[in-house]
Amino acid sequence: MAVPVRMTTRGEPLERLRDLAAQGRLETAYDEVVPLLAELADDPEPPPGWARRAGRLLGRADRDAVLARHPHLAQVTVAVTGQSTVADVVEPLTGELARHGLLLHPVVGDHGAYLRDLTDPMGAFRGLDADLALCLLDDTTVFAEVPAVWGPDDVERAADEVAARLEGLVRQRARTGAATLALNTLPLPRERTHQLVDHHSRARLGVLWREFNARLLRLGAEEPGVVVIDLDPLLAASGPVADTRLAQYASARIGAGLLDAYAREVAHLVRALTGRTRKCLVLDLDHTLWDGVLGDDGPDGIAAAGTLRGEAFGVFQRAVRQLAAQGVLLAVSSKNERGAVLDALRTHPDLALREGDFTAVHADWEPKSGHLAAVAEALGIGDDALVFADDSPAERAEVRHSGVRAAVVPLDDEPALHLQRLLIDGWFDTLTVTAEDRARAGHHRAAGARAALRAGSGSHEEFLRGLDITVDLSEPWAHELARLAQLTQRTNQFNLTGMRLTPSGAAAAVADADRLLLAARTADRFGENGLTGALLATREGDELRVDNTWLSCRVLARGIEQALLAVVLAHARDRGHRAVLAAFRPTPKNHRARDFYPSLGFTPAGERDGALQFRHDLRRLPVPPEHVRITGPLTTGPDGRKHT
Repeated sequence: MAVPVRMTTRGEPLERLRDLAAQGRLETAYDEVVPLLAELADDPEPPPGWARRAGRLLGRADRDAVLARHPHLAQVTVAVTGQSTVADVVEPLTGELARHGLLLHPVVGDHGAYLRDLTDPMGAFRGLDADLALCLLDDTTVFAEVPAVWGPDDVERAADEVAARLEGLVRQRARTGAATLALNTLPLPRERTHQLVDHHSRARLGVLWREFNARLLRLGAEEPGVVVIDLDPLLAASGPVADTRLAQYASARIGAGLLDAYAREVAHLVRALTGRTRKCLVLDLDHTLWDGVLGDDGPDGIAAAGTLRGEAFGVFQRAVRQLAAQGVLLAVSSKNERGAVLDALRTHPDLALREGDFTAVHADWEPKSGHLAAVAEALGIGDDALVFADDSPAERAEVRHSGVRAAVVPLDDEPALHLQRLLIDGWFDTLTVTAEDRARAGHHRAAGARAALRAGSGSHEEFLRGLDITVDLSEPWAHELARLAQLTQRTNQFNLTGMRLTPSGAAAAVADADRLLLAARTADRFGENGLTGALLATREGDELRVDNTWLSCRVLARGIEQALLAVVLAHARDRGHRAVLAAFRPTPKNHRARDFYPSLGFTPAGERDGALQFRHDLRRLPVPPEHVRITGPLTTGPDGRKHT
């Protein structure tokens, strides 16, 4: 039975949020905030500045009281600094993060003191364990360094000095494993360029400025631990750089519209850093992937090419295919006859997407929330890893009110805007795309072969023996650091403390003689799974502390996690350690791993800072599962004996 839905009017969720604030109920009713903001975002044209307005209301809430009443709510600590006035980004960022179930803890640095804030141990961020550092730059970052009367040569010298300082800052932070730093390109306002009266000088200034921005973007492309947000596309979509009067009187060199767009991009980045990148796009068909209604118009009546509207659907399909090539899984949810849908996907000449591009095709008359739940179950991912795109407000509302946690993309009857509305929220944004990402569709096709083997096996043990699992275990190679960091950011079910690593943090761990960072690369008879596991440990005198263990949900429950810890325990004993310590910190998704350490002989050792502590005395070591074969340098002890 379909879930009855209540359609809301534009702006109504903001009024309901305002009522919660006026009644003093924000702390107690904070769990209502996410669905309220989701309703706002479900409008193809939400009220202007909704995130800023929502953030202003949410800023009234007592953060400690919210966390006390909602202990599973994730708090994100963001250090904010920059060249000019930067505090104005807090309100829109609060609203954007709240929409994704994240509570912002902002710490704003001193005005114009970004270098001191980010480098001085006694500066504004002293002792701060930030998840992300924002450094908002603007044109005065460079022009503060030029003389009162200036020319292109002066700007070139100043730009070189600023770029060199920023490069040094980025590399210094990378060496220390500091939180990810977000920089941005610098807009060049007309009031700067047109102080030069000749076109030759203006052109040279434009060249110098773009070379400076390219130098910043190169940092983001090449250096770990830094992301550079390009303001040019945001500026093109959001209007002027700043309000001239506020820029002059309040040093607000980046205006509200551009800051709102910037805050949305930062929210995408935070999602990626906290394991909230979506993995699968579930698409409607009629008026979403093609023009027309297949059931009414027949295959000859639908189009994704050859007409004005059809060409717009073709553009959308090609962009979806581009996402799929970078690891986004695709599925179909359609109210249509399955046979007709499959025929169209296989034979229609207009389509850029074919049946083989989709991991699942659900075409029937059941509620679409059920389709989404089935897709998540078949892929072995949470329903909060799905994105659902549909042109029907009723279908979107049914999904949103069903309890399925899929993100909902509001399409409508204007196909030229489909792509913009799919991409605006950056649901699939990640720090880097790896080879494992590009091979993800192939991994899930292999999962079908594994399912067939499981169905034909007499027992789970027989199935595991038939898989012929191998694990290559060693420190990560330099080219694997980005993938290892991504694994820690995306893994939730088997992430025993909720810890995440950045590429620079992983590199720092490898370089630290007192730390042990391991990468587990897995394979079976159906192919390679890639880097799917990791373990981080710290040597503390004669004890080894396991800081965290991660394993991709794709390879869970195959004995790999038990084999990994068994090898590490044997390694610790052979290196002369007296004990191995470990911790389990509950998160909303890792409850199934709560008994992992006790199952391997660890004994409880109390609780500290909300985490259960465990200890293994290394007297009786667990035996690795017989069906898992482990290779790599760690499997050989100092006495030459293989641990496996």
